[in-house]
Amino acid sequence: MKNFELNKVVLIGCGNVGMSYAFSIVNGTSNVHELVLIDINKNKAEGEALDLMHAASCSKRKIVVRAGQYSDCADADIICIAAGRNQEKGETRMDLIEKNLSVFRSIIKEVNKTKFAGIYLIATNPLDIMTYATLSFSGFKKERVIGSGTTLDTARLRHIVGEEMHVNYKNVHAYVIGEHGDSEMIPWEHATIGLTPINRYISKAKKQKILKDVRNSAYEIIEKKGNTAYGIGMCLKNITDAIFEDSNSIFTVSCYDEKLGVCIGQPAIISREGVREIFKIPLSAEEKKEFDYSVKTVKDVIKKLKF
Repeated sequence: MKNFELNKVVLIGCGNVGMSYAFSIVNGTSNVHELVLIDINKNKAEGEALDLMHAASCSKRKIVVRAGQYSDCADADIICIAAGRNQEKGETRMDLIEKNLSVFRSIIKEVNKTKFAGIYLIATNPLDIMTYATLSFSGFKKERVIGSGTTLDTARLRHIVGEEMHVNYKNVHAYVIGEHGDSEMIPWEHATIGLTPINRYISKAKKQKILKDVRNSAYEIIEKKGNTAYGIGMCLKNITDAIFEDSNSIFTVSCYDEKLGVCIGQPAIISREGVREIFKIPLSAEEKKEFDYSVKTVKDVIKKLKF
């Protein structure tokens, strides 16, 4: 990675998720100085870049946004991949595997030609599979391949609990871990409101309903508007900020766990170099059983695929 402060992000995939991420960068206070858009539809990338540059004139920070090509990846600090087929009504994230694996093979083959040496940030579903695929196709060190993981699920959890308890979601300290999908789980034993365990306030039945609501959030949004975008866009932006600010912040990203042999959502410390450390949560016997099942769900899919 470059040692000077002009931070460059290349976004590959200018669909709903990609452009929500791009707009979050332009509209926020991200320490990004150059944002390059790449899409199979070059006209779309050019149009989106022009539109974003007009928005950037109203932003608090100076940023250059332009359409580009794979050669732009050579000196990028972060490549965010949001390309691939979207989840549609009636589909699970796992239904997207084969088509999106083919897309990723093509993308990373082109990026590899540029000698890119930054950090991959993955947003495409099925998230944990695509993060593992990126690690495999790129040959990168595990610290430099990060999937958005369960960051959005965690945000949804905190929002739902905050609404339930009538407290600011920022004071809800709880995580969703495991697969970014139907087997994800919540380690309630370590969840708190302020410093007080959530277990004091929320019954087992209510916790089960909250988990169901978190898992089904994407399906509900897709049913109503066709896609999810804004939430994940903000999560990707926050991870990007953590990298460029070297903030050592904790996010439930999908990253490779050598002991588990899989990329899976767990709390991890994010720094300028990527994943500094996975922050392990001590799980109860019941929670460990749930988490192990989630890990197995992802591993079973990986075993059937060719990388």
